[in-house]
Amino acid sequence: MADMGPGTAGEAVDAAALDEAVEFTSGLIRIDTTNRGGGDCRERPAAEYVAERLAAAGLEPVLLERTPGRTNVVARVEGTDPGADALLVHGHLDVVPAEAADWTVDPFSGEVRDGVVWGRGAVDMKNTDAMVLALVRAWARHGVRPRRDIVLAFTADEEDSAVDGSGFLADQHPHLFEGCTEGISESGAFTLHTGPGRALYPIAAGERGTAWLKLTAHGTTGHGSKPNPANAVSRLAAAVARIGEHEWPVRLTATVAACVRELAAREGLSVEPRSPGFDLDGLLPKLGPAAALVEATVRNSTNPTMLSAGYKLNVVPGHATAYVDGRILPGGEREFTDTLDELTGPDVHWEFHHREVALEAPVDGHTYAVLREAVEHFDPDGHVVPFCMAGGTDAKQFSRLGITGYGYSPLKLPPGFDYWALFHGVDERVPVDALHFGVRVLDRALRAL
Repeated sequence: MADMGPGTAGEAVDAAALDEAVEFTSGLIRIDTTNRGGGDCRERPAAEYVAERLAAAGLEPVLLERTPGRTNVVARVEGTDPGADALLVHGHLDVVPAEAADWTVDPFSGEVRDGVVWGRGAVDMKNTDAMVLALVRAWARHGVRPRRDIVLAFTADEEDSAVDGSGFLADQHPHLFEGCTEGISESGAFTLHTGPGRALYPIAAGERGTAWLKLTAHGTTGHGSKPNPANAVSRLAAAVARIGEHEWPVRLTATVAACVRELAAREGLSVEPRSPGFDLDGLLPKLGPAAALVEATVRNSTNPTMLSAGYKLNVVPGHATAYVDGRILPGGEREFTDTLDELTGPDVHWEFHHREVALEAPVDGHTYAVLREAVEHFDPDGHVVPFCMAGGTDAKQFSRLGITGYGYSPLKLPPGFDYWALFHGVDERVPVDALHFGVRVLDRALRAL
């Protein structure tokens, strides 16, 4: 195939690619890959759907499973420069549950209505899977090859522990990602409207670490009518209350500091977030809707989510357990663990129930510049800023292979379209025009990287 690199007149994104981005989004939504946790999911039908379309584009997809039915797909697009580092483009095939009674449409209908594709996965993240599929098929039709090898990974189990998905691939099949130094995936390069004619496109260049905790309190079993100073429930409840009420101090990572500087500058404010006495809480109201990009990622966090104790009302149980959703900033693990030791105290034991690393990627180098340029090329009035995700993605698992990750799932969204509210929300949907924009941006970015 001939190379059509960035800046050339020919564009690989044709009408067929735009149509397929919509068709494949709808088709993948119709395949119910609900991940209820604890292994209750089956991604294989979606994986086969993806593999068939990759094979039709001349690629050689490999289907891999740790657990039957929990299927991943990996394929490699050969680049023109064999000496260049490879690039990983990954997306997950599973989705969170949807309660049909709450929705305007059947959440697994993939219905296309009034220029919008509806259904679970429309933004998280079967839309991106579909855009990538449509793009590599367009490249095959037009004889396009990127400069770098591009490894495509469509994963299982991202919405739970990733043990059957990216974790399994990174641990058991690292050879498939040979040469990959950087990767792109979900949750970035979407439109955030902050006012009339003011559109931001945040690119994720960091993720807080996952720290899901299990707390256990032990005490003395006894009759509920008698005093019990060693009551496990009381001990646990006190620790949970302390954790829930704790105010974590502000800690600005490099990514968040860069975001704050750019957002402030757009408001005509000159600030230095790393300077002594910087008042973040005073600045945030001045940023308007854009404050949402930073307010959840300036601290570590701990949210109690589950409690379990007892088996009869008049019996004091000998133990009680709780679970806490903790998130750790890059570089914040020591502070997190020391603080948990203090908050739980001597009578409550805590441990990591599930743990993944925090991530941070450069925002002053070639890769971020290319990702930014591709978005602003197709929306010259838009302004790209870096941000840190409050949660996490499969980039955590792939980081074990030395792969630096960015969140880059480009979508041009209309004013009033609340992208974040649709993640795991009711009536998840994506405009057709947004998918078309995304395919074009991905084409330009991936060929320029």
